Amino acid sequence: MVASLIICSALVAVDGDTIKCDGQLMRLLGEGVPYISGIDTPEIGSHAKCLKERKLALIAKGRLKELLAEKGLRVVFSGAVDRTQTHRPLVNIYRANGEEIGKKLLNEGFARRWSPTQRNDWCSA
Repeated sequence: MVASLIICSALVAVDGDTIKCDGQLMRLLGEGVPYISGIDTPEIGSHAKCLKERKLALIAKGRLKELLAEKGLRVVFSGAVDRTQTHRPLVNIYRANGEEIGKKLLNEGFARRWSPTQRNDWCSA
């Protein structure tokens, strides 16, 4: 698989780890490895398991929205899609300074590490 640059005229935060690029849903990889590692943020709305998760999701989405407003972002397609019904492309978004946005969300505490064997519990602790 070869990574390739994606050109988006409109980038919108759907939740903390999902974006829309010109209307197409895409999932942030956070410099992870497709199907092995990545980032996870709380689920939004009815997908949330508790009120705490819903609130954290709105905060994470807000931070992603701030980051997506920056100039000079590069959206890079990993060559893989997620295993949901929508087959969202797995992407990394790099800031002008080279920092990957998903990794930044992780470092700032808005996201957690994702792996296929582990579910993040946003409702306790």
